[in-house]
Amino acid sequence: MAPPLININDIRLTFGGNDLFSDVSFAIAERDRLCLVGRNGGGKSTLLKIITGEIEADGGERFVQPGCKVAYLNQEPKFDGYDTVEDFVLAALDEHEQEYAYRSDMLLASVDIDPKADPKQLSGGEGRRAAIARALIADPQVLLLDEPTNHLDLPTIEWLEGEIKNFRGAVVVISHDRAFLNAVSNGVLWLDRGVMHQGAINFAKFEEWSEEIYRKEAEERAKLDKLIAQETVWSVQGISARRKRNQGRLRRLYDMREQRSNQVDRIGNVSLAAEAGETSGKVVIEATEIAKSFGDRQIIADFSTRILRGDKVGIIGPNGAGKTTLLKMLTGQLNPDSGTIKIGTNLNPSYFDQKRIALDDDKTLWDTLCDVGGDQVMVRGNPRHVVSYLRDFLFDEKQARSPVGALSGGERNRLLLAKMLAKPTNLLIMDEPTNDLDMDTLDLLQEMLDDYEGTLLLVSHDRDFLDRVVTSSIVMEGDGTAVEYAGGYSDYIAQRKLSRADTGKEDKSAAKQAKKPATAATPSAPAKPKASSKLSYKDQREYDNLPTAMAKLEDEIKTLEVALSDSSLFTKDPTGFQKKVDRLDDARSELEASEERWLELEMLREELGQA
Repeated sequence: MAPPLININDIRLTFGGNDLFSDVSFAIAERDRLCLVGRNGGGKSTLLKIITGEIEADGGERFVQPGCKVAYLNQEPKFDGYDTVEDFVLAALDEHEQEYAYRSDMLLASVDIDPKADPKQLSGGEGRRAAIARALIADPQVLLLDEPTNHLDLPTIEWLEGEIKNFRGAVVVISHDRAFLNAVSNGVLWLDRGVMHQGAINFAKFEEWSEEIYRKEAEERAKLDKLIAQETVWSVQGISARRKRNQGRLRRLYDMREQRSNQVDRIGNVSLAAEAGETSGKVVIEATEIAKSFGDRQIIADFSTRILRGDKVGIIGPNGAGKTTLLKMLTGQLNPDSGTIKIGTNLNPSYFDQKRIALDDDKTLWDTLCDVGGDQVMVRGNPRHVVSYLRDFLFDEKQARSPVGALSGGERNRLLLAKMLAKPTNLLIMDEPTNDLDMDTLDLLQEMLDDYEGTLLLVSHDRDFLDRVVTSSIVMEGDGTAVEYAGGYSDYIAQRKLSRADTGKEDKSAAKQAKKPATAATPSAPAKPKASSKLSYKDQREYDNLPTAMAKLEDEIKTLEVALSDSSLFTKDPTGFQKKVDRLDDARSELEASEERWLELEMLREELGQA
């Protein structure tokens, strides 16, 4: 068996007088595919820099086999001092490695980057792709990747998965992308509360494995607590502690108490909740045959969709396909070149933008949340002290007066979530919300969105997150086409494979028919001959009578509400009071059903061309 390429023994690092981590030991062997996971701020990126030699630990040993080349992808690549992307990539080669220079053009072509482009003008995704090419160029024995999938689109993530699977050396990767880790890992390094746990498992088994560690830890803590309690009773009530033979037992008690005080409980989670507030109209967004071009480039053509209240819609596609453009059109921020977009009523949107422009780097966290001054934040209608609310999002009290510009990427995301979720909103618009969030926070965000009663529009490259959250997916292929599929990313892949198996090629009309039933048929689908050009007699009669029925229900609801506002009614007539409460609930349900039925008939009349 070949010796490890890198050995890390009893590494310790201290910040501000406290250990960030201690007694960390593990080995990196050839063909290892290790994912390094843990909470944000736990020291994962710092540990990678210790492995590369960029940072020196306060204790312990780092051994790298002689001649072992280690390449490192920084979470924030630096392009200063390079005139072209090619210069940036080639700078990773040492003097004796110039034989690998030929790989520069090949790698940059693989990630679709112009070698002569100015690296300082690259977008976030382009910069990350250039940095990946730089890490791979020298054919290293060990590849260290810090959040490699951030800002990458799905085709590039899948390309990177293939590169890692075919890579001859060892890989250690930090990532929040579960699907990516499931695809590439054969081992887990879990840095938890300063302690390293190592498991020879694929990341798919991490949750089960980590819960077992927590369970054993809780059992050991309970045993220690019980033993301390027994020994404490002995020290107070038992044999006199002044006798020499009992001094050792007292010392053991003091040692146990110190051991217990040094144990760290599981770190708390971010407190996430969203309130939909006022109910929006049934139809939130209706787009009919919309198209958009920039110059000669067609972004989208002849796309139609209907998004109803409570829908959770994912928008998927490669970088540059026009996802953000479509999102802006659907939310009324950008007009289509042709076609129509109808925005529903009573909408109160909140926008989580990809570039986090809602945050001012010069403001403090306190001022960001208390934008009208004072020390209170109105959180879904209730006042909260700003420091208390910041704790819900795992910020320390000392950070409250720190500038936003000093925050990490994950902390900026948490702050923007805190700002956005403080107010009631019935339309959440989220553009790449998962970047830089740790997995525990991602889990809580997913649970919050599952429980959210409003409507969600989500742009994301995180396949696992899409699968967990969305009810339908609009897929933009980058050629001007957009197709809507029921379900998340995995459902889209399955439906696309099925349609290709049936036809030998992508069958867009079949894919469009696979949309959720509430979505309008797209214009490219074959038109079915209409049996009639107007409503049936029964539907027309119902359509004519519904306004009168709804008006009667509205009057009845108002009358009941006035009657129930009499505080003495319950005392005088409890039975009558309960009957009015029950009838009020029924009347409101009947009114909502009537409004929805009238809306259905009205849309049917429009489709039939009736005035």
